[in-house]
Amino acid sequence: MSNIIVLGGGMVGSAMAIDLAKNHHVLLTDINEQVLDRVKEKCKALDTLTFDASDKEMLQKTITKFDLVISAVPGFMGYNTLKNIIDAKMNVIDISFFPENSLDLDLLAKEKNVTAIVDCGVAPGMDNVILGHYNECYKLSDFECLVGGLPKVKKWPFCYKAPFSPIDVIEEYTRPARYVENSKMIVREPLTDCEFVDFDGVGTLESFNSDGLRSIIFTMPHIPNMKEKTLRYPGHVEYVRVLKESGFLDQDTINVNGTEVSKMDFTCKMLFKEWKLEENEEEITVMRVRLIGTNENGEKEEITYHLHDEFCKKTNTSSMARTTGYTATAAANLFLEGLFKEKGVFPPELVGKHKACFDYFMTYLKERNISYKKTIRKLSNK
Repeated sequence: MSNIIVLGGGMVGSAMAIDLAKNHHVLLTDINEQVLDRVKEKCKALDTLTFDASDKEMLQKTITKFDLVISAVPGFMGYNTLKNIIDAKMNVIDISFFPENSLDLDLLAKEKNVTAIVDCGVAPGMDNVILGHYNECYKLSDFECLVGGLPKVKKWPFCYKAPFSPIDVIEEYTRPARYVENSKMIVREPLTDCEFVDFDGVGTLESFNSDGLRSIIFTMPHIPNMKEKTLRYPGHVEYVRVLKESGFLDQDTINVNGTEVSKMDFTCKMLFKEWKLEENEEEITVMRVRLIGTNENGEKEEITYHLHDEFCKKTNTSSMARTTGYTATAAANLFLEGLFKEKGVFPPELVGKHKACFDYFMTYLKERNISYKKTIRKLSNK
């Protein structure tokens, strides 16, 4: 049994803390005491502490008492938090999904003799793990990930509910999307190249460009075609683009009756009620990871992994919290069990490349009723 501290008691952070508390001593922290009280009601085995993770001195003083740190802070403070954790010489699993490049901290992690596994969710996360595994045994030419979290009940106009705050979702809709085509990095506006895609158990969904490749762009430069797209119910993209083109997602302010108001803050406040995923509200996570490559026998194959996960009524845990959080807790446990010992910053593809780690992820998730169904199709070599 190890001592673990989890930073952030939100939907995903709390799910991770509860999962880890089955086999470890866990301290869950958050700046909001009410959030911690609600989680404590669900899991009496947890210890809780109210504090601000952005306070570097307090953070470093607190975390050094533990064997491992799990960072689930909001994206806007993720990079600095991770840097402060590494600087304190603490091993860490991070799912804050900040926009900065985590690999910029690799040298610092090596200097501090620290292991930092980052972006360890569903996507980025498990799609990286799958890619890392098959990159070792195939000569890959194509990687594509389609992923989305969706409410079971479609409510007009957006037909969407977010397990995260609107500002984190809007970040996906405003940050330029990068993908790789014919070995060249392409930068496109998000919410573009929309396509309809059919998914069993859900129906027709709409995919669009988003900046989800992240570390893969730098760690897998030999793969000529790589793309990640977000999934929503048809029609969602059009309504978001109306907001975007009308200036509601801009970062500047507007003067309203003598008061300067942030356009983005106003929009987030308005969307919070519309997009907020209520506690115990049923939702689903769907993902399709597709790889094309040549195996060791010279045969060209298409390998596809399908994920369809739903709200767990038994534990009242959202699908997004399960598929994201349990990937991170799998990484935490495999690290604590000594399956991964390298020092530095490691996105999931550099962990999943090790067969023992890949198998551990798959088994751990399956034990929690999260199953990735694999299909392989032979392709012509022409």
